[in-house]
Amino acid sequence: MSNTVWIEALAELQHQGEPCVLVTIIEERGSTPRNAGSKMVVSRERLYDTIGGGHLEYKAQQIAREMLEDRVRETRLERFSLGASLGQCCGGATVLLFEPMGQPQAHIAVFGAGHVGRALVPLLASLPCKVRWIDSRESEFPTHIPAGVEKVVNDEVVDEVENMPAGSYFIVMTHNHQLDLELTAAILERNDFTYYGLIGSKSKRAKFEHRLRDRGFQPETVQRMRCPMGIAEVKGKLPIEIAVSIAGEVIATYNANFGEKTGDGEKPVPMLVPASRRS
Repeated sequence: MSNTVWIEALAELQHQGEPCVLVTIIEERGSTPRNAGSKMVVSRERLYDTIGGGHLEYKAQQIAREMLEDRVRETRLERFSLGASLGQCCGGATVLLFEPMGQPQAHIAVFGAGHVGRALVPLLASLPCKVRWIDSRESEFPTHIPAGVEKVVNDEVVDEVENMPAGSYFIVMTHNHQLDLELTAAILERNDFTYYGLIGSKSKRAKFEHRLRDRGFQPETVQRMRCPMGIAEVKGKLPIEIAVSIAGEVIATYNANFGEKTGDGEKPVPMLVPASRRS
């Protein structure tokens, strides 16, 4: 097998925004099936390349998939003795390095491809986030869509709300007040988001709160909506200034909600940011 298989796999998975774990043999003693430096990529569905097959590879695959399941972001070292317990008769020992790659910290839906959307999406695309950029108007999107961003053109924009996983981030900035309201209602109806930001002023917020109350939404649910959104200290009217302010708030939120796990039908459970990110 070509030793570029794992490189191509990493590039392809990264492009798709698909998390994976890179497994590398970093030390071998005695007789082992593959040399130090051999690599394998493990995604949720597939294996790419090999570290020698057999029970060692199976064990490595199990560990990597557990890391993916738990959204682990720290690297991990594991030492294996290649004796009878691993069903390997070589009798050597191997140390494996497990490196999580491309684990999105946040799934983000951005509704609206106007000026602020066009300034914001490239910023979000450079973060460990998986971004879906949604608008009904094909012509509004730029010709170049940043890598890792999925462009979604749908006449029924509101239908896209249910296509996001629990714990997602929603950012609404469409060209139409009524559409903003319908999106807001659909997002608050779910109420399983980590963050919901709506572009607009305090007076827009007051109008929306009034209309949402008329539709039967509880005040504590409506309270979860960020509007105006973004970091208040980052002032300015330019699209890039507004975009930086919003991106800053998204980063602050996902660092506060790092590693949260969502069970079926349960609200996300926040875990602390690991020490490496806090320092």
